[in-house]
Amino acid sequence: MISPAHTYFLCGVFGYVAGSIPFGVILTRAAGVGDIRQIGSGNIGATNVLRTGRKGLALATLLLDGVKGALAILAAWAWLTPNTGAPYALAITGFAAVVGHIFPVWLGLRGGKGVATGLGVAAALCWPAGVIAAAAWALTAKLSRMSSAGALAAFTAAPAAAFFFTTHDRAGVILGISLLVFFRHKDNIKRILSGTEPKIGSIK
Repeated sequence: MISPAHTYFLCGVFGYVAGSIPFGVILTRAAGVGDIRQIGSGNIGATNVLRTGRKGLALATLLLDGVKGALAILAAWAWLTPNTGAPYALAITGFAAVVGHIFPVWLGLRGGKGVATGLGVAAALCWPAGVIAAAAWALTAKLSRMSSAGALAAFTAAPAAAFFFTTHDRAGVILGISLLVFFRHKDNIKRILSGTEPKIGSIK
């Protein structure tokens, strides 16, 4: 049986590699749009892909970024099922997946903001928290027309819900992911407060 330390290491590496797959870059290049990092905010996530005017590509990026987070958890769970002694392995996998999306080594550590991948991880670790977070994102984004406001609402709701519906280790990692997402949105928060944050669909 693999020791807990080795299990944690392998889960961390696997989660990071899975999370670092840059679907926004892959899809836009495949579609002939160019390098998404040279468009709008330079971010590789769905919101910036939407600035290309290709709604289908933006939706595909959103879904794939979410799915890679969820699948990382599910794959680790399938591998860990016969093993014991590594109670935090899934939490480590999920956190590493979001870190991989935000800081992918293949893109010089310049990735996305972790929203879709974080939601995928949250849903796989605690589906009620994932559903509540997604609903908070959709409602806030619709009312404010700001994707960043939706993300902040989602990752305020996610850890709060997780502490009611799942174990402390899973809730703790969802809180950690939320803090990462808030950190990545620090400039957006400043613009929201100053009233200069671009609306959804803006080219800025």
